[in-house]
Amino acid sequence: MPRTPRVGRCAGTERTLSTYLDDLIAAASRRVDDARAAEPLEALRERAEAVGDAPSFAAAIAGEGVAVIAEVKRASPSKGEIAADLDAAAQARAYIDGGAAAVSVLTEPEWFRGSLADLADVSALRIPTLRKDFIVDPYQIWEARLAGAAAVLLIVAALTPRQLGELYDEAVLAGLDVLVEVHDEDDVAEATAVGANIVGVNARDLRSFEMDPAAFARLRGRLGPEVTAVAESGITGADDVRRARRDGADAVLVGESLVRADDPRAAVAELVAAGRVDGGRG
Repeated sequence: MPRTPRVGRCAGTERTLSTYLDDLIAAASRRVDDARAAEPLEALRERAEAVGDAPSFAAAIAGEGVAVIAEVKRASPSKGEIAADLDAAAQARAYIDGGAAAVSVLTEPEWFRGSLADLADVSALRIPTLRKDFIVDPYQIWEARLAGAAAVLLIVAALTPRQLGELYDEAVLAGLDVLVEVHDEDDVAEATAVGANIVGVNARDLRSFEMDPAAFARLRGRLGPEVTAVAESGITGADDVRRARRDGADAVLVGESLVRADDPRAAVAELVAAGRVDGGRG
């Protein structure tokens, strides 16, 4: 079960900032139940363990400058349809050609129109691939391994501290890197407690879908220098990458602007150039 939602203050009244997230978590749990009924975890794990190791996600985003994690994304709860007919593999190939260090693939099917098939298609290109979804069960981690993922996303706001720790350990057991997503100081404390070495600061609060552009700059100092810090959401162009670099980002995760770009290869290349050590301080 998801953790008790936090209470936020809006227009002088208290309200629960959990509607969207609760729906997404509940839907993820239903999909896991259906999948487990068709194939038990033990059988899935046996098949997944036979899959060869993927390229390292952690190593790919830890180089000099700001690495670009480019996202394959058809829709979102906040924006609706973005690119309904997107070819995941073709889009990822354009990202790779533009210099992306890794590719994030939305696999959530109801609100984001993604799939594990998309993940498998992109992973087959042999670039480090992140499964981005609302992961609430170890079953989903082994699905990611089977599809060729190099890493999985764990969202602190969607999990109890115990769940976060158990899922983190399961991902490590599966040979996957983990991007732990935070939005506020409490989330950072929980990510630190599990020993997360890759932490993404999402400027969009998934409990309300409201944006906080200052979130990364505010929270980066709370993450140790040994942590690979990823700026998520609100990255739309080169200036945003340069700002993220000044604020201490090691990588940026970019989705909507690249999906909407007429030339995604060129759009990625521009972001990569802005994040370089020799050209990122403009």
